[in-house]
Amino acid sequence: MDLRGRAFLSVHRLRILLMLFHTMAQIMAEQEVENLSGLSTNPEKDIFVVRENGTTCLMAEFAAKFIVPYDVWASNYVDLITEQADIALTRGAEVNGRCGSNESELQVFWVDRAYALKMLFLKESHNTSKGSEATWRLSKVQFVYDSTEKTHFKDAVSAGKHTANSHHLSALVTPAGKSYECQAQQTISLASSDPQKTVTMILSAVHIQPFDIISDFVFSEEHKCPVDEREQLEETLPLILGLILGLVIVVTLVIYHLHHKMTANQVQIPRDRSEYKHMG
Repeated sequence: MDLRGRAFLSVHRLRILLMLFHTMAQIMAEQEVENLSGLSTNPEKDIFVVRENGTTCLMAEFAAKFIVPYDVWASNYVDLITEQADIALTRGAEVNGRCGSNESELQVFWVDRAYALKMLFLKESHNTSKGSEATWRLSKVQFVYDSTEKTHFKDAVSAGKHTANSHHLSALVTPAGKSYECQAQQTISLASSDPQKTVTMILSAVHIQPFDIISDFVFSEEHKCPVDEREQLEETLPLILGLILGLVIVVTLVIYHLHHKMTANQVQIPRDRSEYKHMG
């Protein structure tokens, strides 16, 4: 075999070794998922963690409820009426997920996989007047539900699995390197595959970070939603005004006391000349 043939075989072997190394690296970069909802003091809130190579790469705490409209037959079995199923994300849910540098995903399944929630997060860079700034956001929500499940659905017409998807979603926008926190309720509308039906997703008590987690099981600095900031201001504003009013009262009393003391120490000069004879 000539030198050219040997070189070709060496390159071919090197490519195979590189492919094997890449495959082994993917296998070694194992991702673990954990449901830590039992640690939450809020019985309605779930805690999910995705870990890669033993390090936390996605954390999510939130309470979620889905309002799902569905059709049932009226009592005359001719007309259709619309009922509503309120489906809450329950503790003990099965969780799955994946982490990436610019795209992360969280999947949650509950009630024997009758319900499934998928949340997709994206990290992006934008050019601003201050330069390039990176943010992350919730870019897609998908909710799969089975209307044959009897706990929440009663005699649904066209019962079966349906998929509800968000449309052009940009929610929970947060500066890169920070976590998103919002105690207030937030609603996201999802278009269902069940014709002319819109599913409403209600999130509350949210604390999420899908990228750039520095410490294991610890959120980075919080970026609070505008609603929470406004409510916090409304709570602290009366206290601030009360302190200012108290300070004004104290200052006024001090000035009055000083003025009264200075006035009392002044010599009173008689205005009537007849009073001068009584002086001296």
